[in-house]
Amino acid sequence: MSKRMRELFEQARRDGRKLFIPYITAGYPTMQETVPFLLAAEAGGADIIELGVPFTDPLADGATIQHANTIALEHGISVQGCFDIVREARRQGLRAPIVLMGYYNPLYSRGEERAVAEAKAAGADGFIVVDLPAEEAGNFIAACRANDMSFIPLVAPTSTDDRIEVLAKTADAWMYCVSVTGTTGGKTVDSGDLATFVSRVRAHTSLPLAVGFGINNRQQADMVREVADAAVVGSAIIATIDAAEESHRAQSVREFVENVSGRERTGESGPHVG
Repeated sequence: MSKRMRELFEQARRDGRKLFIPYITAGYPTMQETVPFLLAAEAGGADIIELGVPFTDPLADGATIQHANTIALEHGISVQGCFDIVREARRQGLRAPIVLMGYYNPLYSRGEERAVAEAKAAGADGFIVVDLPAEEAGNFIAACRANDMSFIPLVAPTSTDDRIEVLAKTADAWMYCVSVTGTTGGKTVDSGDLATFVSRVRAHTSLPLAVGFGINNRQQADMVREVADAAVVGSAIIATIDAAEESHRAQSVREFVENVSGRERTGESGPHVG
């Protein structure tokens, strides 16, 4: 389990504060911009950052993140390149926990234990592996726990109570609740459906719950934070990068995160642990 993430959520609960988790695709739109984006996201109030590990077939992602994956791969991004980005971001002072989000094949090809150990050495805190079923994740979870890394399972609205119970047993820091069926950047989150879904998941775990998919602006993020412990935003950040002038991309990321995280409104900088 990632001590850094556990302590962050514990402190947030004591403070009555909800967290914000942005997603950045490694290597998009250029290799050189990823570290500045990570630093800009933290400066804007990101509490945890998901770093997308590009893959040729990102089945859970919609057109926006699929495109980002394609461009990043064309630039030569690799699993090793993602670890290098984490290491350089830490060298430049990034303190927020980093969760590597991606697919199983690149990790399997590298070797599960090797990939987890290298990610830890680079400064990462955990993994979200979209297409790794809990029933087949035993070795990977063991490698994570041996390296003080967290395995964060995805829970879908269609998950049965029995399935949620299984997933809850694999989690150790927090759980990722997928707010809508479908891919990222698709349908927007619905408050009534979300409240019911989150309540079902809470019946099976005392761990913090983060909600992602279908969140594009502060209003939607605030709605999520009313029922969950954290809001996750991905496609809208990629769209913000795409809409910005090249010289202002990092600043646009910071401004977006400031707005959607609520830090702009409160003047908070978002305390981090570790």
